[in-house]
Amino acid sequence: MKKVGLFIDTWYPMVDGVIKVVDNYARRLTKYCDVVVFCPETRGFSRKEDAKMPYKVIRCSSLPLISYDYDIPTPALDPVFEARVVLSGIDMVHIHSPFAVGLAGVAYAKLHHLPAVATLHSQYKQDFEKPLKFKPALNVAMDALMRVFNACDQCWAVNAGIQELYQQEYGLKAPCKVRLNATDHRPVADKDKAAQIVNQTYNIPQEATVFLFVGRINFIKNIDFTVRALAKAKEMGLRNFRMLFVGKGQDEDKLAKLVKELGLEDEVVMCGLVSDREMLENLYSRAKLFLFPSLYDANSLVQIEAACQGTPTVFLEGARTAATVKPGVNGYVSAPGEENFARLVLAILADEAAYARVSAAAQRDLYLNWDDVVRDVYADYCALAGR
Repeated sequence: MKKVGLFIDTWYPMVDGVIKVVDNYARRLTKYCDVVVFCPETRGFSRKEDAKMPYKVIRCSSLPLISYDYDIPTPALDPVFEARVVLSGIDMVHIHSPFAVGLAGVAYAKLHHLPAVATLHSQYKQDFEKPLKFKPALNVAMDALMRVFNACDQCWAVNAGIQELYQQEYGLKAPCKVRLNATDHRPVADKDKAAQIVNQTYNIPQEATVFLFVGRINFIKNIDFTVRALAKAKEMGLRNFRMLFVGKGQDEDKLAKLVKELGLEDEVVMCGLVSDREMLENLYSRAKLFLFPSLYDANSLVQIEAACQGTPTVFLEGARTAATVKPGVNGYVSAPGEENFARLVLAILADEAAYARVSAAAQRDLYLNWDDVVRDVYADYCALAGR
């Protein structure tokens, strides 16, 4: 295996979980082979920054979506991009999205008889249901998407829950296995120092209980649910706590308005985007719980980053991203509803011995490092190519 092409329909300076996965794949695969990332031009991108990457980046033209964070890639309208794909010399295609760029990758693999792998990162039906309220249109969109995945030699689901979803509900016929995500974070060496840094940075009392969310500030992540649940927990007696929201997104103003309406201005801290890895590790370490009631995510990297520091995550029942978690063993799963979520948080805080066991198990069971995962990824590439 000499050169691998990773195909994705968005890229830096936009940041999301899939982009971080592909970046971590690409950086570590350079130990074994040459790597090219095929992606679109995105708002604010810089070819100088692309050139600093330890792997090659080839971008296609795109069209901006005014009311969304993402742009629409248009590789079919970019003959220069198509020529660069042909001349790239890749001998393995790995797509991380099934849209224009991912489709271009699969088409190239089929034309040149190369192996093609797809990672199933998302619950795409949820993405389609809001704009495509007409069911026949939704079905057409899902059929088109699944044709791309079914054309691949192998699909990798990010956990068993997503594998089940694609095979039983989406119509996946291609061979599929579970390939877990990981993190490049490391456990902090001095938790007391980490806590002190976070306390000083965000003006948090030393004795305060800290809850954390890291990710896009978008209500699709159910972060408004988190705020309402904490308001109920406060009514039930929760005192001296801080809820830290780390990230940026289109719903920052809506979130701030909700916090004010519920009287949580003293407890909620909007931290903005934090890109420094050491500071992120300090934040995860300082947090008592990572609150993640998202029903949208497939398998978020942030829950692995939290587990790296021994910080358990609280999920909602029905969340596919909780598929790797054993409730009460290495994480927590709440029954539906804000009041149930609030009661679970209070119950967790009331039993320190049980919390200590779950914290240790979260780090033991759920923390995976990208170096180990990508080593196995490359071995699978070679096995597929050998067929």
